[in-house]
Amino acid sequence: MPEGHTIHRLAAHHHAVLGGAQVVATSPQGRFTAGAARLTGATLAATEAYGKHLLHHYRGGPAGGILHVHLGLYGTVADGPGQPPAPVGQIRLRLVGGPAVAAGGPTATAGATDRRHWLDLRGPAACELLTEAEADALRDRLGADPLRDDADPDTAGGRIRRSARPLGALLLDQTIVAGVGLVYATEVLFRAGIAPTTPGRRLTADQWQRIWADLVTLMRIGVRRGRIDTVRDEHLPEAMGRAPRNDRHGGEVYVYRRAGQPCLCCGATVAAGALAARNTYWCPTCQPG
Repeated sequence: MPEGHTIHRLAAHHHAVLGGAQVVATSPQGRFTAGAARLTGATLAATEAYGKHLLHHYRGGPAGGILHVHLGLYGTVADGPGQPPAPVGQIRLRLVGGPAVAAGGPTATAGATDRRHWLDLRGPAACELLTEAEADALRDRLGADPLRDDADPDTAGGRIRRSARPLGALLLDQTIVAGVGLVYATEVLFRAGIAPTTPGRRLTADQWQRIWADLVTLMRIGVRRGRIDTVRDEHLPEAMGRAPRNDRHGGEVYVYRRAGQPCLCCGATVAAGALAARNTYWCPTCQPG
């Protein structure tokens, strides 16, 4: 499942390519036909990311409203300039926007064709239109997002420090910290030297402040690079003379999906186990329980 940095990148990109454009929306798959009809003719006014949730704010058209997307485990988004390709596979929502669309519909080719842009959404866990009140309720259910200026880390930290649940599970609870997934949770605890099984109530206020600041830094790097990198300069492949990480998730990490391999810091064997029905990884030496 994409973590928060990916959703923030998508929000910024979608605003860059479709912001201010009147869109034509279709649902080639047929599961969002009514919603697509309500969006057609509306203008994308703004985009927003909150944790793992993507929001498009539309104005005008038959209904406008707020498009809410949660990619879940299997959702993907593809996009490109110009004429959209013939639909292939289960496309829940296709958006086409730009001057040519506003002038003559999604198949218009004269004039500003090169300025059009299309976007395809496949396999999301959620694709729905919300009212402003419903969007507010969604935000109210979510915890502090390290990538948002309105984040409230003190409230999140207070909830964590009052809980007996393991830190690894607490960081993955989207009602406490929004946008953090297994990679960031695993890696930030390694960098803090704290085992993922440590009860939240054992965390000090100073430890939480350092963890939060680290999450903000690492996730901003993720937004810029489009991948999760958590390794400090002295542990990079070129600094250590080791081969780069070869994993479909990309990026250089300390312990995530490195079970059985040597810790980059101490050489101990990286461990793995189940926590809150999820795999987790840690170094028994660098992260004593």
